[in-house]
Amino acid sequence: MKAHDGMFIDGSWRPAAGSGTIEVTNPADGTLLATVPAGGPADVDAAVRAARAALPGWSATPPAERAARLEALQQVLLARRDEIAETVTAELGSPLTLSRKVHAAAPIAVSGSYAQLAAEYPFEERVGNSRVLREPVGVVGAITPWNYPLHQIVAKAAPALAAGCTMVLKPAEDTPLVAQLFAEAVDEAGVPAGVFNLVTGLGQEAGQALAEHEGIDLLSFTGSTAVGRQVGAAAARGVKRVALELGGKSANVILPGADLAKAVKVGVANVMSNSGQTCSAWTRMLVDAERYDEAVRLAADAVAAYVTGDPLDEATRVGPVVNAKQYERVTGYIRRGQEEGARIVAGGAERPEGRERGHYVRPTVFADVTPEMTLAQEEIFGPVLSVLSYRDTEDALRIANGTVYGLAGAVWSEDEDEAVAFARRMETGQVDINGGRFNPLAPFGGYKQSGVGRELGRHGLEEYLQTKSLQF
Repeated sequence: MKAHDGMFIDGSWRPAAGSGTIEVTNPADGTLLATVPAGGPADVDAAVRAARAALPGWSATPPAERAARLEALQQVLLARRDEIAETVTAELGSPLTLSRKVHAAAPIAVSGSYAQLAAEYPFEERVGNSRVLREPVGVVGAITPWNYPLHQIVAKAAPALAAGCTMVLKPAEDTPLVAQLFAEAVDEAGVPAGVFNLVTGLGQEAGQALAEHEGIDLLSFTGSTAVGRQVGAAAARGVKRVALELGGKSANVILPGADLAKAVKVGVANVMSNSGQTCSAWTRMLVDAERYDEAVRLAADAVAAYVTGDPLDEATRVGPVVNAKQYERVTGYIRRGQEEGARIVAGGAERPEGRERGHYVRPTVFADVTPEMTLAQEEIFGPVLSVLSYRDTEDALRIANGTVYGLAGAVWSEDEDEAVAFARRMETGQVDINGGRFNPLAPFGGYKQSGVGRELGRHGLEEYLQTKSLQF
């Protein structure tokens, strides 16, 4: 596939400071797709310097002009949506149908939403005898994950640019090609040189250098909670602001009387999407004891339709996980679940039939899972669903809130008011009521160890702003 052999810094592609490279492989068959440079501290420093030099001009650019650049960016992404989908499928392994519907479509929608917000947001307001200003926080360092590679880039870049910030992006080493495509799109959209900069590299080298760089004012990171702690600690040494979108172990609570068949079907689809590599996936399905056996049967039947296959096949619903390390992680959790006494009713740790090559995991459903089991406490990040039973709604709430995470969740009830009342008591940043649709303007982020700050919509924009008051 097309790949640049340099870094995008100050509006052009330039050679990396070192000679190291990263091999980008296809998770469906292990073949080499491309190589990209493995940047280090010198590359990060050059990118940060470019961003700092561009900051005065971009921060002083009227919001209407910043909105125009974001509108242009949305149009470029729209024109290249097929290329985006094909690139994500190649380096992530996402089925092409999902890449079109989600991996390409979501960033297009989000970039458009920030174009509108940049034009409409009240960057100044009068409060009594004061004028309150909302100004860009400065230079942003962004570290993004591989599971939704372009969406996570746009969820940081679009609000940062709308706010008047400049930035340096370090994308995940597994999915750098779509990040390079995004840099091309930014350039094509007419964003001034130095406003957006891209350094590819490993987390422990380029990522660490970015987190520690004294020229960064805000660090935005999406990834695991374990790495988030390290990133936050590195940023804290420089008293940098941080935005952390971390792990999840979301509960899908099906209350008595809810439409069980629909709730189970949608819940299974939510977990299996993107091969289970979604931080907000509803990986714990909670069902009242009276209907538990029926729910387990429905889940096992539903997951049978999620057959693994070639991501380029239009019929494929579950592709491979991203790499060998992730394959070992997920299958290890499946084996541990069995060892702890959970019962597999679909799938398992064995390779899917006919999939000797590639990092394929069988879509798996566990029954007889108890709240203290590893399956119910730790983020697996694969196509694995755990079904738990509860005695009453108070027990369901206790189980739902009984992890260190609080990123997302779902509640189903025949009575919407009952569902809302339950959702209000859930310790989580986002809850879908009876299958509520994704809203790119709604804030997304976590409680507890699922993170700090919010992405998307007005709340996402405000992460990149700081407040000044003028008294008269």
